[in-house]
Amino acid sequence: AEINSLSNELDRLNEEIITREANLTGYQDELIRNTSIIEQAEAIIKEKTMQGTSAEAREKLTAIKIEQGKQEERKIDLQSKLAILDEKKNVVLEETNKLTDRKFNQEMQLAKVDTDIEAMQERIFEEYELTYDLCQEFKRPDFDITEGLKEIASLKKDISRLGNVNVNAIEESKLVLERYESMSAQAQDLENAEQDLTKIIDELSVEMVTRFQKEFDKINNNFKVTFRELFGGGNAYLELTDADNMLEAGVDIIAEPPGKKLQNISLLSGGEKALTAIAILFSILKLKPLPFCLLDEIEAALDDANVERFAQYLHRFSQSTQFIVITHRKPTMELADSLYGVTMEEKGVSRLVSVKLSDAVKNVETK
Repeated sequence: AEINSLSNELDRLNEEIITREANLTGYQDELIRNTSIIEQAEAIIKEKTMQGTSAEAREKLTAIKIEQGKQEERKIDLQSKLAILDEKKNVVLEETNKLTDRKFNQEMQLAKVDTDIEAMQERIFEEYELTYDLCQEFKRPDFDITEGLKEIASLKKDISRLGNVNVNAIEESKLVLERYESMSAQAQDLENAEQDLTKIIDELSVEMVTRFQKEFDKINNNFKVTFRELFGGGNAYLELTDADNMLEAGVDIIAEPPGKKLQNISLLSGGEKALTAIAILFSILKLKPLPFCLLDEIEAALDDANVERFAQYLHRFSQSTQFIVITHRKPTMELADSLYGVTMEEKGVSRLVSVKLSDAVKNVETK
């Protein structure tokens, strides 16, 4: 706007210079004509003077001198005006030169502003891929440049703390996003699977509790019967330490051998403990008989009478379960179908010896 104003002012001054120069040219032409007239008049005066002057000639001469004086005065006046016009012309030229220089400076600044604007537009496009028109929507009327500069300085510090720019960050981000989405889907599947498993576990836990309670009651009933058969009387039962949490609860064994009061198995003698444990074993075997069972000196702590009862009870169970018994007790060996032993007739040489008692008993009965 300032450049346009200066251009208009400069045009006006140029027109004024042209006008004044035209006036000056007119004044100079008029001055030349008047000078020519004066010179002609002086020539006539000289001629008339030489021929002798008459009254009429003197009058004309006087008139011409008067006119000459007027022309001289007008000449002086025109010269004065011409001098003033020259001064004004110089002033106008000087002002015009100043305005021209000012206009040139303004045009240079305008060109610099245009260059800066182009550079800013290129920078905005390179850094943010935005044009000037698209940036207009982010314009804030209440933007404070002071606060903005502070925020820019703060952001630059944060950016500098981030370190070097990773040019592959966008591609890596896409890969990480794809991996995240894949892992999120897997995590969701795992969560769903966890919920399903939790539901199944809850259902199984309920089923396990139901079945455990049912089977535990059967074993408890079998234990009561087996205990009385092995001890020849008395009473015993099994009890859970935590009825509200059956699957993790312990089991207390309460036993009352004949002639003793009801008490925990820990208060019984060694033989009574062993026979009680055997009663529990047979109680479990009654619930679900096994095709094969290996017993390793389980009756070692029993006295002879209890060993006899154990052997007979074991012999009854051998109809449904095959037992291999490691023992040194005679009552147990007497009721076995077959005996296997190891002997060392010579030093350092072991030999296996076997006897099938069932065949020997048949032979004895036949004889």
